[in-house]
Amino acid sequence: MNFLLSWVHWSLALLLYLHHAKWSQAAPMAEGEQKAHQVVKFMDVYQRSYCRPIETLVDIFQEYPDEIEYIFKPSCVPLMRCGGCCNDEGLECVPTEEFNITMQIMRIRLHKVQHIGEMSFLQHEKCECRCDKPRR
Repeated sequence: MNFLLSWVHWSLALLLYLHHAKWSQAAPMAEGEQKAHQVVKFMDVYQRSYCRPIETLVDIFQEYPDEIEYIFKPSCVPLMRCGGCCNDEGLECVPTEEFNITMQIMRIRLHKVQHIGEMSFLQHEKCECRCDKPRR
């Protein structure tokens, strides 16, 4: 009898453990999300956060503020833009080389036809930490 109770106890414990393990493995993780016990090394953090061109979603109206009569699809575009940190508060991350890229964007005019047209956007190719604007 004692053996039977012990066996049932251990079987239930194993069942609960396996059930929990199954759910923790099946839990959705966001893209790029890491498990809590992993630590990102200092050099990886430093290199990934330093001033560099990084893909940024830019609202089309930010680039073309005068074209308010249109609705754009998509409303924002992925562009390489300077971003990240500089080691000094007096420096800012700025582009040193730029180029234009042309993308196809759907332009919709209210109560009129829609068409796919080409629009040019500025991309940053190289970035550098440079002196910030003088403060007064």
